[in-house]
Amino acid sequence: MALLPGSSLPANRPAPAAEHANEAIRALVDASGQDWSEVEAATYEVLLIEWAAATRGDPDIVEAA
Repeated sequence: MALLPGSSLPANRPAPAAEHANEAIRALVDASGQDWSEVEAATYEVLLIEWAAATRGDPDIVEAA
């Protein structure tokens, strides 16, 4: 596996924050089924923002989310 310069993570492996957000999204979808409350929908939106920010590598956006 190749490493990015100055990074200890393999280049083809997501950042830990992205993995965490992805796991949280999967858990929410698995637990909620198809009928979501407003709170579950809002939680999903926040998790998507966190995941998107983490895949871009911007810790300030993840922290703000």
